[in-house]
Amino acid sequence: MRMPEYCLSTRPILGRVVTLLACAAVLGAAPLWAQTAPQRYNVVELQAEAQREVPNDLMVALLFVEETNANPAVLAAAINRSVAEALKIAREFASVKVRTGNNQTSPVYAPRSNQLQGWRARAELRLESRDFAAGSALIGKLQATMQLGGVSFSVSPEARKAVENELIAEAIAAFRGRAEIAQKALGGRSFKVQRINLGSGLAGPPPRLMMQARGAADAAVSAAAAPPAEGGASTLSVNVSGAVEVE
Repeated sequence: MRMPEYCLSTRPILGRVVTLLACAAVLGAAPLWAQTAPQRYNVVELQAEAQREVPNDLMVALLFVEETNANPAVLAAAINRSVAEALKIAREFASVKVRTGNNQTSPVYAPRSNQLQGWRARAELRLESRDFAAGSALIGKLQATMQLGGVSFSVSPEARKAVENELIAEAIAAFRGRAEIAQKALGGRSFKVQRINLGSGLAGPPPRLMMQARGAADAAVSAAAAPPAEGGASTLSVNVSGAVEVE
């Protein structure tokens, strides 16, 4: 490659050094400019999916206690006592994980005068278990003093990961099967995968069992009657998208 004319000019030493460095950069980059991306022909965009229905093995329930009192100290003591009693009962169920949820206190104002009447407090407990019978029995006991916000069922993270690993292989096999169909349709001898992307998710929302909240008086009568718990199943899916070049 011929050196540009300005690179051969006579300048002071410092100026010539700077100029030569700039010229070297230009000459070194020139071959990169000359390079062009290889032409791609018969590029086909494809998508494939693999699904599997998996039994839900995880039960999650939310219970809460809510009270109102004009004295915030009395209110806090009552809420803390209810939560402590619930946690004591929950210790009898080793297969059920229990943790406290959101606790909040808010003022209550009179509707007309807008003056402060008292305080309302709410405390939550979150139950999590793979033993549906034990979880249901605990819910039944806790409903004597707490209200049930809802119950949901899902696939546990461990089970989901194991199934998705199997679905990845199935989805890629389906992707290659579609690539072979495209190859034959285009009259090619083979194909080359240019890129491939993987994604996973749930096909539809997980089952959720909503239960009507009961007051403490009603719940005390039927606390031994545990709510039914049918976990159902969730559909896990793995999606594959990408491009192949038919040769």
